[in-house]
Amino acid sequence: MNKQKLRIALFSGLYSPFLTGVSVAVHQRARWLLQQGHEVFLVHPQFNDQYPKQVGDRPMPGLEELKSYPNFSSFSFPTEPLIFYKSLPQPLSYRHWSDTELLVDFQPDIIVVEEAAQMRGLYSALIQGYGRPVGVEYARRTKTPIISVFHTDIVAYIKYYFGNVFFKLLSPIIPYLVEQISRTYDLNIFSSREQLAKYQKLGCQPSEYVPYQGIDCEKFHPRNICHNPIPNDDRPTILFVGRITAEKNVPQLIDIYPLIAAQIPNIHLVIVGSGPLDAEICKRAERWAAGITIWGESHGTELLGWFARADVFVNPSVTENFCTTTNEALASGTPVVAALAPSTSEQVTPGHNGFLAEPNNSADFAQKVIDILSNPTLKAAMAEKARPSILEYDWSACMEKFEVKLYELVQVSDTVETTSV
Repeated sequence: MNKQKLRIALFSGLYSPFLTGVSVAVHQRARWLLQQGHEVFLVHPQFNDQYPKQVGDRPMPGLEELKSYPNFSSFSFPTEPLIFYKSLPQPLSYRHWSDTELLVDFQPDIIVVEEAAQMRGLYSALIQGYGRPVGVEYARRTKTPIISVFHTDIVAYIKYYFGNVFFKLLSPIIPYLVEQISRTYDLNIFSSREQLAKYQKLGCQPSEYVPYQGIDCEKFHPRNICHNPIPNDDRPTILFVGRITAEKNVPQLIDIYPLIAAQIPNIHLVIVGSGPLDAEICKRAERWAAGITIWGESHGTELLGWFARADVFVNPSVTENFCTTTNEALASGTPVVAALAPSTSEQVTPGHNGFLAEPNNSADFAQKVIDILSNPTLKAAMAEKARPSILEYDWSACMEKFEVKLYELVQVSDTVETTSV
């Protein structure tokens, strides 16, 4: 039986060439939906000359790949650089562009808003950003179903960006803000059960767990050791891949390095990525220049090689929502040591495919890494179990569940409309 082909409007505040997990996920999602024959209208941030040149030079898959599908169309909304980090965008005010006009022209069956709070501008306390919920005006007018997709722990981000003092002042109204934002959508979906529970306690309704956040398990694979970026270097390697930002807790990696080096001779820490803390991390790493490599960004087969090459993948962040790079490491057969935080216990089973460390506890984090590297039998067992532990989150399996949810919402909407008539 042929499935109904949907007209899907997909809004995102992040997309290629802006390098984030959201950008990669949005591209993968749009491509998969196009491959199923759905018509996709992608509304994404404009890249312009206000951003650093290296941003536009990134070899990331993006519009050119999607344009090969006849059922694809797009619009780039005007942006300016994020106040706190010039390599990421914020949408300009609705005075500069109209999401409602775009949707009137496209007439979608359903509207998907990725990282809705970022589109609205809450990451920069409404100093920048669109200023109102994207797509909601049209959805209410036409009774079109609209959903919000949560990628990050927004509340934790606020704490990292503005500090404990401001966060304590803001805490009493956070549940009100979460409730008000979430109720503008027909459904808010989370890829982590723990994150869902956290935000439901804050008043996020209606909300639901949908395992939409997948990775390409065929692409990320142990066989990528053939792309080893340092083939003549046999040092035990611990790896971090991600944005070099405060909320990723990257400075803690520098703190744990000497603790590990004291017990694991010749240990090598590799930090892959870029971000606003680049200069700080490079400065702090100078003391251990022989053992810490600040690699910068990595793409293509080189990045695949890093995941397969590493002996342990480390993730000290406590703000993740089912972290993509953690899953990519596991799919590559690499054990993980991650901070215990919402969603990480759904990815890492202690003693099975890695360990969970006490958040912001460098000594505990270092000891967990040491426990793996100092026990070859344990390390081999974890490496063997790493990939099977994450196969259920292959991209196609996750997107099939996402597609089912889209159909459910469209059918409910059609039923309500028919009944009202």
